[in-house]
Amino acid sequence: MSDLSLDAAQTILSTALGQCRAGNFKPMAVVVLDARGAVKVSAAEDGTSLKRFEVAHGKAYGALSLGMGSRSIFKRAKEQAFFVAAVSHLAGGALVPVPGGVLIRNAAGEVIGAVGISGDTSENDEAAASAGIAAAGFVADPGAD
Repeated sequence: MSDLSLDAAQTILSTALGQCRAGNFKPMAVVVLDARGAVKVSAAEDGTSLKRFEVAHGKAYGALSLGMGSRSIFKRAKEQAFFVAAVSHLAGGALVPVPGGVLIRNAAGEVIGAVGISGDTSENDEAAASAGIAAAGFVADPGAD
């Protein structure tokens, strides 16, 4: 499996935040996790709310926990609420089932990490995460509608 380097994680972070500023998004928190679920890099912009990091982390960690982008988890939560609630419990509450948690895949399609972003609309969060992943040369997998 190709590992997610610190340099690549920093590229994801800086590009995602750049997209947020270019789009005049609200203050954001960004978390980049490696395939083990460990934080590679994170940042919270000035003015974010108190728990914004935890929300961003929960989006990314949930995506890794279930092996699907959080857009798919969002859909599944509507269809199978008890299942998603149970997995959230198993994940220690660190599962936020809304778009903005995007899996990072290498060229072979292997999951090498995930990005979670929170602060603006879920669609803007997801778009910024996907832009960062692409800038680092990887494939973004936000999940299916």
